[in-house]
Amino acid sequence: MPGFETIDKQELKHLKKIFQNGGGVLFRHGFENIRGSSFQVNEFEKKFAQKFKSKYALAVSSGTAALRVALASLGIGKNDEVITQSFTFVATVEAIVESGAKPVCTEIDNTLNMCPVDLLKKISKKTKAIILVHMLGSPGNITKIKKICKRKKIFIIEDTAWGIGGIYNNKFLGTLGDIGTFSFDFAKTITTGEGGMLLFKKKQHFLKAKAWHDHGHENNPKVPRWEDTRNSSGFNYRMTELQGAVGISQLKKFDSIFNKHKKNKNIILNKLKKFKEIRLRELPNNSIDASESLIFSFKNHNLAKKFRKIFFKKGYSTKILPEALSWHFAGKWTHIKELNLKKNNLYKESLKKIKKHVSLQIFYKMNDDYPKKIESTLKEIL
Repeated sequence: MPGFETIDKQELKHLKKIFQNGGGVLFRHGFENIRGSSFQVNEFEKKFAQKFKSKYALAVSSGTAALRVALASLGIGKNDEVITQSFTFVATVEAIVESGAKPVCTEIDNTLNMCPVDLLKKISKKTKAIILVHMLGSPGNITKIKKICKRKKIFIIEDTAWGIGGIYNNKFLGTLGDIGTFSFDFAKTITTGEGGMLLFKKKQHFLKAKAWHDHGHENNPKVPRWEDTRNSSGFNYRMTELQGAVGISQLKKFDSIFNKHKKNKNIILNKLKKFKEIRLRELPNNSIDASESLIFSFKNHNLAKKFRKIFFKKGYSTKILPEALSWHFAGKWTHIKELNLKKNNLYKESLKKIKKHVSLQIFYKMNDDYPKKIESTLKEIL
């Protein structure tokens, strides 16, 4: 849980540089005669790419924008279909709808991520890409999914909004598919308030995304920006220099944040080991989750609801499960007409799984009584 717990004087110090050394320029492009060498977003992109071992990084205005830009860079639009999973955040489907493509959702497996078996069933001749969500920081069955997509010649976008720092087969989540997207909203592991990032494998996708997120600007060095060249239309999803400056400061703290989260999660896990009645979320082999949350299941939904109720009375809340399901389960999104939801087609298997689960927040600044309250709540129920 979140970067906002770690915001301090370092971010303020870096923000001041924009005004002290960068002439107060808040726009990421141009104004060289005022800003000198102060390009905060450029620096954030370079350092993010280096940190997560990727060739190409593009900063944008939000995690949702990152998904939309990813779809545009792959040329996805009208008459295409994009498959994602039924347990995600509504933004994943919204980005598909905004691209003009049709959203299709799969059931989830015991990782609580995309079910490879159901993915194969949902692929059609119109399927152009999938968005695999590393939901609440844990990877899905990526090896199986990649084999399917390679055989069917389908692009893979990784929605790594919750999964920053997670690893699968010695590679960072967000670098396993064609494009990885990240979110830096105020409740993510590192934050810029709002903001997002994309990582690309191929230069052609990066260049198209870079232009598209900036109204089609190619930022041709041979001409001034007001005479810039272009090959396509686009939209404005640019990150500001303020966000970039905060991102640089947060990225410097990432290792300490990640390690502290992992340490705090293990403290809670040690408390859970004594309860044989609960089952931890399945984690694929050769993977490390982002320690963003800790998820376990009861034998039924009533126990999950009861845990949340008692835990809340003790001064703490759970995270998304079981309380915020309507924003994170596609079967509830009747307001998104493009999903064509029917009464008998509401991803029932997924709903059965997630209703039994509880998600615990992992704090950077964890109160000493937090693990004890989790333990005492479980004792009270079980």
